[in-house]
Amino acid sequence: MIDTHNLIWQDLSMVKSAPINVQLWLHDEHSLTAKLKQQFDDFSLNVLSQQQAQPHAHEAAIIGTNASCVIREVALLGNNNVVVFARSVIPLTNDTQEILNIGAKPLGEVLFNNADIKRSPMQITQIDGIWGRRSIFTLGNTKLLVSEFFMQALYA
Repeated sequence: MIDTHNLIWQDLSMVKSAPINVQLWLHDEHSLTAKLKQQFDDFSLNVLSQQQAQPHAHEAAIIGTNASCVIREVALLGNNNVVVFARSVIPLTNDTQEILNIGAKPLGEVLFNNADIKRSPMQITQIDGIWGRRSIFTLGNTKLLVSEFFMQALYA
């Protein structure tokens, strides 16, 4: 859906250049899944792909590994419209075995229901009018990278 290979990420202080209705989504530090379920009567998740692969260079650098990871790409749908595209980079470690078996369950439901998981400050990007954010979730000794891109259908 989105070419995530060569994105330029900036810290969240750059969010002021985003429209106000987008800033509300970029700034929110709570579960995106929970927020979408509140916003839409009909919420669903479509797993586009989940396969072992090499992360992009900028992803490997931020999570600190060049090892093969599971790359999970999903579309989050509100009332049958794609409202968020998400890409997660999940290293293959003992810490991530449970997460790798969630199937069509939203990753956010796992990450936000475990008090031991810590979240890093967010970074933002923009590509072709689509705003995105990413942050690292630390589970044990493993860093997972979650990038979320807000489709215009979300706030149009």
